[in-house]
Amino acid sequence: MRNDKVMAVAIEHAGWRDYLELCKPKVVAVMLLTAIVGMFVAAPGVPAWDAVLFGTIGIGLAAGSAAAVNHVMDRRIDEQMARTQSRPLPQGKLSPQKALMFAALIGTVGIGMLVVLVNPLTAWLTLASLIGYALIYTVYLKRATPQNIVIGGIAGAAPPLLGWTAVTGQLDPNGLLLVLIIFAWTPPHFWALCIARKKDYAKAGIPMLPVTHGEDYTRLQILLYSVIMVLCTLMPYLTGMSGGLYLLGVVVLNARFMYWAWRVYSKRVVGEPMKMFRHSINYIMLFFVVLLVDHFATAMPIG
Repeated sequence: MRNDKVMAVAIEHAGWRDYLELCKPKVVAVMLLTAIVGMFVAAPGVPAWDAVLFGTIGIGLAAGSAAAVNHVMDRRIDEQMARTQSRPLPQGKLSPQKALMFAALIGTVGIGMLVVLVNPLTAWLTLASLIGYALIYTVYLKRATPQNIVIGGIAGAAPPLLGWTAVTGQLDPNGLLLVLIIFAWTPPHFWALCIARKKDYAKAGIPMLPVTHGEDYTRLQILLYSVIMVLCTLMPYLTGMSGGLYLLGVVVLNARFMYWAWRVYSKRVVGEPMKMFRHSINYIMLFFVVLLVDHFATAMPIG
């Protein structure tokens, strides 16, 4: 009863920042970076401004909608985890009903914008990604299998392809290759966090890999998936999608990523997994920056 009263009072004071937090703005910002780079890499020159503008807004709104649904579906779990207890729903700042209404509103606007102002293919792919993350992963996979991150990672890996199709209106092997790279990056990225927050996941009853198979096995998987990711990142150069500047940059980035993967696997030092998790975020952002710089250096030489 007391919690209900606290929630009722708190909901009255919900502000725009609480709705913004529902959208997981930091996560969405990284996704939009990959989508925007996908837009520019897909075009031989500078892509049409309307495709970039409306594509970015539409994809961003859809991603925010999926994140808000995730907040609602995971609110009971978030209450039990130190990392997520301060989110709007566990704190009672928003009701699940209002959060779902907000998610439906921005999701509808985002998908509608993509249909009308970008192209139907991008809209359909974005909708599939939204459903994949907000429903299939959050509602089922996350609670059903320790391979939830691997299977569900395809939804989170879609943004560069969405950006690609926003500009070209069609699927392309190079756009799918960018999806593959993020797909391979996701397990070592997230499993590092899972090791750092193993007790929280166990308390919440979520079958993350460190909980079901132990930390040693998870550390080995992080190392192996990191190797797979490195091999995937070489493919843009091997296929001719990118040039020598990309290869140089990605070799440096991969060396640093493998350094952290090896430390997590071999050192067993408390705090290392979280450091790798944070580094992996910087890695994926820098990777797409390098991809973009190489694209303009190769496709648009001076003179």
